[in-house]
Amino acid sequence: MNTLEAIKSRRSIKQFDPNFQMTSFEKEQLISLAMLSPTAFNVQNWRFVIVSDTNLRNKISKAAYGQPQVTDSSLLIILCADLEAWNKAPNRYWKNAPKEAQDYVLPVMEGYYKNNPQVQRDEAMRSCGIAAQTLMLAAKSMGYDSCPMIGFDFNEVAKLIKLPEDHVISMFVTIGKAMKEAWNRPGQLDLNDIMVSDMFNHQDALEQCPEC
Repeated sequence: MNTLEAIKSRRSIKQFDPNFQMTSFEKEQLISLAMLSPTAFNVQNWRFVIVSDTNLRNKISKAAYGQPQVTDSSLLIILCADLEAWNKAPNRYWKNAPKEAQDYVLPVMEGYYKNNPQVQRDEAMRSCGIAAQTLMLAAKSMGYDSCPMIGFDFNEVAKLIKLPEDHVISMFVTIGKAMKEAWNRPGQLDLNDIMVSDMFNHQDALEQCPEC
């Protein structure tokens, strides 16, 4: 399946075949592809928690309000990010770059993140979001379906997976063989509603939403 078709056909699937299992090779291939996702300064701050233990999945399911994707999907990935990745041997992210590039980028990276927790968190969410989409499109191209999830108790899941204090959870992505197709798309906005030319026009916004 080509990229354009994968984008058009990707849907959030809620019901997976609980008896179907992806191969270890397929799972590793998906993570390897997700690792090609871009990150600022190449810090690769995402961490992919692959939950295979049945008992742990059941506990996570309770924290996710019983949503069946958690237990029935072939692959449950908890996308996390290391907020301090920028400060953990940062030279490794640029080890293959020319020395002049390293000498420039590493101090800039430190200046960008140091003492700025909001930037660290924002970057974590951006990085994980890009990686999640990469995972879902790669899964679709391999013939599998997926579902991004934020409907869970973040604090409880953090306890269950023993999340380090300097990490944050972004979302789940579940992947597997669909048992039931998704609904028709419930409502797509018109292109003119979401595409802005050059800058926002306040009057246009009022006309689109007169009750605002």
